[in-house]
Amino acid sequence: MTKLAIDGGTPVFSEPPKSIPPWPPVYPETAVKMSELYLSRQWSFYGPLEVLFNERFAEYTGAKQSIMMCNGTVTLECALRAFRIGRGDEVIVPAHTWLATGTSIVSCGATPVVVDIEPDTLCMDPAAFEAAITPKTKAVIPVHLFGSMADMDKIMPIARKHGLHVIEDCAHAHGGFWDGKHVGTIGDIGSFSFQQSKLLACGEGGACITNDLEIGDLLGRLSHIGYARGAKQGESGTPPPMGLICENYRVTDFQALILLSQLEHLPKDTKKREEGAEFLRQRLNALPGLRVQARGRRATAQSYYVYCIMVDPAQLKDGIGRTEVINALHAEGLADIGESWGAPMYKQRLWTVPEDLYRIESNQNAEDIVFNQLMVSSLTWLMADRCDLEKYCAAFEKVMKAYSR
Repeated sequence: MTKLAIDGGTPVFSEPPKSIPPWPPVYPETAVKMSELYLSRQWSFYGPLEVLFNERFAEYTGAKQSIMMCNGTVTLECALRAFRIGRGDEVIVPAHTWLATGTSIVSCGATPVVVDIEPDTLCMDPAAFEAAITPKTKAVIPVHLFGSMADMDKIMPIARKHGLHVIEDCAHAHGGFWDGKHVGTIGDIGSFSFQQSKLLACGEGGACITNDLEIGDLLGRLSHIGYARGAKQGESGTPPPMGLICENYRVTDFQALILLSQLEHLPKDTKKREEGAEFLRQRLNALPGLRVQARGRRATAQSYYVYCIMVDPAQLKDGIGRTEVINALHAEGLADIGESWGAPMYKQRLWTVPEDLYRIESNQNAEDIVFNQLMVSSLTWLMADRCDLEKYCAAFEKVMKAYSR
């Protein structure tokens, strides 16, 4: 058996792979346009590039409206506020997601209700969702997580049966299509993040998409101090509805410019990542003790924010667990393999919500997978050339053969 690098053997990667692109991507023509924008002094308040990005993002996703905002947390808050969700209401969320999915609910005065995930997709379990519904439930936030999608074919009928609003958290899912529909257009509102690490990235930013024009107007006002969409500064026009507390969550044209250039490349980049993911899926699923996150069951295009791999502790030798596997992979040159957020939403280090402000209904799969099995790898690996992908698989094969029973 080949000696592991962690034990003094030769690593699979003796130097960092050269075919992995840096992230986020930059384009020279955008740098030129950025200078022109700076000199134009037209930077904000429904600037022409913000308007143009909203038009093009709506067209790309198939939504009737897109509303840009300053990040992907306030997009969730505004979506909840557009449905007047607040004190005394409950909103159902999956146990495994970034904490902002839950804290946005708390910020509105409502109660997050945590339900378990499916073990294959790592997304919300529809049966657990339905079991958690009470008379106080007003909405559900299915999260399209990492490299999969929540089962919208099952979630939507449950939500409609109980009269619940559906807010899709699509922070990881730009370019993902479920049965031909872009994620975010299946429920009532889709919430996207454009933070530095995302598939569309402008440093910080976000957007809501919707097919409901009335909700779209409310989302625009909620994020724009009450101004109607397209209004000029100082011309407030028709005021927002009484009781709708509106904030300043505006973006600048600098962010819109960066996103416009990236949106042009998104279909091509999504296809490239899908091809890389499928190559790894076939190779890694064949190794003992490993399985990869399942695609969305009806994904016609699957986006990948990260690539998820689960290790089965029961198939490892005594004294070997996920930590030992990760350390061995690091030694072989896969330096970016990690544990994702390291905990379910309600146990993440930055989660500071008191226990009496949220409720856990079910979490067995989430706790087991997140604490014992889950490993993640950067999305840029999926854009590597075939030679580096072969070596990536070789590193896993080397480690798993040494550590499996």
